[in-house]
Amino acid sequence: MVLREIGKTGKKASIIGLGCEHLDRKPYEQVKSTIDIAIDCGINIYDIFMPGAEVREYIAKALGARRKDILIQGHICSSDINQQYDISRDLPTVKRFFEEHLRLCGGYIDFGMLFFIDSDDDYKNVFETGIADYALKLKQNGDIGHIGFSSHNPLTAIRAINTGLPELMMFSLNPAFDIIPAEESVFTHLEHGFKPESFTGIDPKRAELYKLCEQKSIGITVMKSLGAGKLISAEHTPFGKPLTVAQCIHYALSRPAVASVLLGGKTPEEVKETLKYLELSDEERDYSEILSTASKSMKGVCVYCSHCQPCPAGIDIAAVNKYLDIALLDTANIPPSIRSHYHSLAHKSGECTACGHCEKRCPFGVSVIEKMKEAEKLFV
Repeated sequence: MVLREIGKTGKKASIIGLGCEHLDRKPYEQVKSTIDIAIDCGINIYDIFMPGAEVREYIAKALGARRKDILIQGHICSSDINQQYDISRDLPTVKRFFEEHLRLCGGYIDFGMLFFIDSDDDYKNVFETGIADYALKLKQNGDIGHIGFSSHNPLTAIRAINTGLPELMMFSLNPAFDIIPAEESVFTHLEHGFKPESFTGIDPKRAELYKLCEQKSIGITVMKSLGAGKLISAEHTPFGKPLTVAQCIHYALSRPAVASVLLGGKTPEEVKETLKYLELSDEERDYSEILSTASKSMKGVCVYCSHCQPCPAGIDIAAVNKYLDIALLDTANIPPSIRSHYHSLAHKSGECTACGHCEKRCPFGVSVIEKMKEAEKLFV
């Protein structure tokens, strides 16, 4: 299993994690067998947003002594009123449900996630009330290791990150969501079907969000990487043909700041099927050809797919472009970490010979040579 650092938390996550939602209402034997195979295969990060007592108890029991070996995302504000999943912003209710989760997890949760920060009201009812203060107190007391949040809205997510409180973000990320205008709800597209005519290329706010996370060392864990299964469905895909699970995983992992893609799995077989990604070739993971069918306005935008490789000069073109895009957010204050990442590359952009090999291979018509020149000037 490959591990990646989760932003500035100091923790490392398996690049494939387990979203435990589909274990809800399953018998204990099934929960245990699924958790066991996931841990045995090296999956070390688990998202438990479900507020139901039974599923939390089953997962905790299944983890047993191996709890110390894994990372848990537990959600603050996820509640279960009369056995109905809900989001609560009532502080006493929030405390009751989260502290019960803490108890089941041995008194410690690695990532306390402020739950579902999607709207202005969500933001205000969490960051401008006692809930954010409660999360901070949990961290100060050592009950949680780090504060994070979950969101589906890039505009609200940027606002949350700029408070300086979160250290990681769980975000809905896939190729279709990335080309939906930021003002539109991803849930509308999931419920009523994707509308390709509304796609206008990579949404600038989403691109800004990912770059901001890299700039501020905010780790991203990914949810909804398959778009609720629509992206891998021939009937529902918004692209020329459906993507594979591996292509969806690879797309998410190629975004800036992404540490882990959390996929649902309710059986050992489903977990093992997902992990086949690790055995595939770059060609089998490549998503660029399918993504290029989405919109002509994608032209000129680097999506870090590495389809331009190999470079005769040995330059990792996708990595250079990624660091360049982040640096361009604020050229006067390029984070030292981004400069360090760039300078640690084996071959720098200044080694570009302008042979044009990369531009002939790029599905999106990126002016790679010009970008290499720009990076060389910026990172001197």
